[in-house]
Amino acid sequence: MAEQSHSQTMYDAHGEAHALEHAHPDWGTYKWVAIILTVITALEVWVYYTPLKETRLFVPTLLVMSVAKFAIVVMFYMHLKYDAKIFRGLFIGPLIIAIVVLISLLFLFGHLALHV
Repeated sequence: MAEQSHSQTMYDAHGEAHALEHAHPDWGTYKWVAIILTVITALEVWVYYTPLKETRLFVPTLLVMSVAKFAIVVMFYMHLKYDAKIFRGLFIGPLIIAIVVLISLLFLFGHLALHV
């Protein structure tokens, strides 16, 4: 998939100008991302109407597909794939903390609900 670059000018300590290149996806990349997101969404709807809904795999299957869609949207539409690594860290670090807290609370309240 082709990428377009946009340059910005940055000046060093000596006042000399240097071009900074930032790669950005072209329309073809966005087209494929939209197709992939549509297919995953169609799979989620299909899973809802299958007998899988009655099994223990139903929720984990939907969660995995939702995480995949979330990652794709963050990488391409929020441009984290093309930004500096510091921005990825600033986004992913708190996200991991939030996920750990959420899972911990689910286990805590799930355990408490079994013993009431």
